[in-house]
Amino acid sequence: VMMRGIAMVPEGRRLFPSLSVEENLLIGGQMRKASGPGDLAAIYDLFPILKERRRNPGTALSGGQQQMVAIGRALMSNPELLLCDEISLGLAPVVIRDIYAALPKIREGGAAIVLVEQDIGKALAVADRVYCMMEGRVTSVAKAAEVTREEIHSAYFGVAA
Repeated sequence: VMMRGIAMVPEGRRLFPSLSVEENLLIGGQMRKASGPGDLAAIYDLFPILKERRRNPGTALSGGQQQMVAIGRALMSNPELLLCDEISLGLAPVVIRDIYAALPKIREGGAAIVLVEQDIGKALAVADRVYCMMEGRVTSVAKAAEVTREEIHSAYFGVAA
């Protein structure tokens, strides 16, 4: 998948427990495309706390910092498409804000982002388009700026809110 320019940030982060933060990041660069912003300096610019904690075991970090490592690891391959599965799940609001603040910077670096997210407000704030799915099929497609929460709720649950 990485050779095709796709990288994934899995739900649950799935860091390598025996590796440091920096080693987890470097793993993501093993199959990197030749050009792009994915290098350690760029990841540390995006998430400065990771530079401070680069020698710590990845699993010794807070959940939010682990999520930053998972995102950074995916970005190290210089993906054209970044798949993010539930990146805010179980995180404190202040950490979610920091992670979502990084998404526009990632897009500026040239990666398209597909974001699977249950937090409608957060998703709408960063999305261009919204696709609602139910049982594996698309139930609604809209521009993020033009869709309401009620329309999303109806498309997702099949009933009006």
